Amino acid sequence: MIRYLTSGESHGPELTGIIEGIPAGVPVSVDDISLQLARRQEGYGRGGRMAFEKDVPKIHSGIRFGLTSGGPIAMSLENRAYIKDEANWPVVMSIDGDGSDIEKITVPRPGHADLVGTQKYRFDDIRPVIERSSARETGMRVACGAIARNLLKAVGIEIGGHVLRVGSVGYDNWNDIRAIVDPLSKSGAENVFKNADESEVRCLDPKLSAAMVDEIKKRRKEGNSLGGVYEIIITGVPAGLGSYVHWDRKLDGQLAHVIMGTQAMKGVEIGLGFESGGLPGSEVHDEIIYRDENFQRKTNRAGGIEGGMSNGMPIIIRGVMKPIPTMLHPIDTVDINTKEVVDTRYERSDVCALPRAVVVIENVIAPVIANAFLEKFGGDSLDEILERYNPAS
Repeated sequence: MIRYLTSGESHGPELTGIIEGIPAGVPVSVDDISLQLARRQEGYGRGGRMAFEKDVPKIHSGIRFGLTSGGPIAMSLENRAYIKDEANWPVVMSIDGDGSDIEKITVPRPGHADLVGTQKYRFDDIRPVIERSSARETGMRVACGAIARNLLKAVGIEIGGHVLRVGSVGYDNWNDIRAIVDPLSKSGAENVFKNADESEVRCLDPKLSAAMVDEIKKRRKEGNSLGGVYEIIITGVPAGLGSYVHWDRKLDGQLAHVIMGTQAMKGVEIGLGFESGGLPGSEVHDEIIYRDENFQRKTNRAGGIEGGMSNGMPIIIRGVMKPIPTMLHPIDTVDINTKEVVDTRYERSDVCALPRAVVVIENVIAPVIANAFLEKFGGDSLDEILERYNPAS
């Protein structure tokens, strides 16, 4: 099965990753991965680092003549911030020495891994926590997910995301969202992200997009930060991925796991999600019909998953991202050495990272769907999988 491991720090020389379990014969190019990495770096409200950090993956193994070999795929992403400030970062992040000649960071940011990380690993300097917990790490996760995404695309499964809310600005209800998204997703979920990418905040509604930009501008002037809500659509998913038999094989649980394992995520829902808790069953459950020799649903409030299994409808996932903990306007914290109350420190950061986070989530869920697909249909090569899998059956 597909699994991957990432390594590296935000201001170390590079991020590295190994993904294994990808069947042989899947078309993969540097351009495919670079597309997703470039999308991750776009979006209104981004910080200064994105102005010069242009990610281009280096593939070291596992791909030959544009096709996966079936072996582990090793990749790296160079950290340009490390190279650009070569007088500072190689010293601060040096592999050798004892660190006695550097200034230690002792002021943790509320809402960040800073304080708990230093407590857990007994550091007297917050820098190691900052470096590994940084959202910079998601660059390699996107690279690994992009490869799994190519496997899904080869069997007709597409993923696309868009923004529902930034701060106080967003859609009013489920039906308004479906009226815009569902017509786009009928031709595949990639149509959703391609249309969303035309907006600088990745919102499909032009009026809401403009209002979201204004909201970000307002909070930037205040020295504040913003989070929000996004939605991911997955189309072409056959019925029966996942399982009701064991709790850890439920597809929605596995999706929630990888989403909540992503920096700054605070909640996940499938379909109507939390809204369904305030409605009667007749307004939540999807009536079943039989059409074109297939069982279908009149609506898709369940978000394509019932009993921990895909039901053949598009999968609809929503997630909540909290505001970035790093803010220009400081709030109170405590120095870990002096124990005195001080203002939070400021590091270069986004005001709102939500438009970029949408791309991260699109890609981190790809291995989950790919694994569920391989569990059901199997195969060591793409040709073998296509021999076994018939979407029309």
